[in-house]
Amino acid sequence: MFDIGWSELAVIALVALLVIGPKDLPKAMRTAALWIRKIRSLANEFQSGLNEIVREAELDELKRDIDRATSADVKSHIANTIDPSGQVERELDLAGELRNLDKPAETASAESAPAAPAGETPAAEERPKETAAADDDGSGERAAKP
Repeated sequence: MFDIGWSELAVIALVALLVIGPKDLPKAMRTAALWIRKIRSLANEFQSGLNEIVREAELDELKRDIDRATSADVKSHIANTIDPSGQVERELDLAGELRNLDKPAETASAESAPAAPAGETPAAEERPKETAAADDDGSGERAAKP
């Protein structure tokens, strides 16, 4: 840790034995061990605090990346990548309009005319003119049908 070899430790132990004395040396070593333990616990606490801050920063960055990915308009991005000028989309729109023009006229008119509700007969205007004239003899009453 401090790059202290055995010879340096022996010199430190000899000086401590001479300065402190053999009687108080065990008590001094216990006190030194206590201080070392407190310093290590403070260093571990500081390190864990830093690791937690880094982890939160990474989570915040990851959350921003996820938010950016989910808020991106993938459909328009793909459309811009595949067809940046919009030519293919215009051609597809024209093809759809041509298909609508190719429908027969009868089908289009039959689809647009409303059907009479069930149980109702068509009005006199909608019946053929011959039938309407035969039914009405001018007297206001309808003639009996043969």
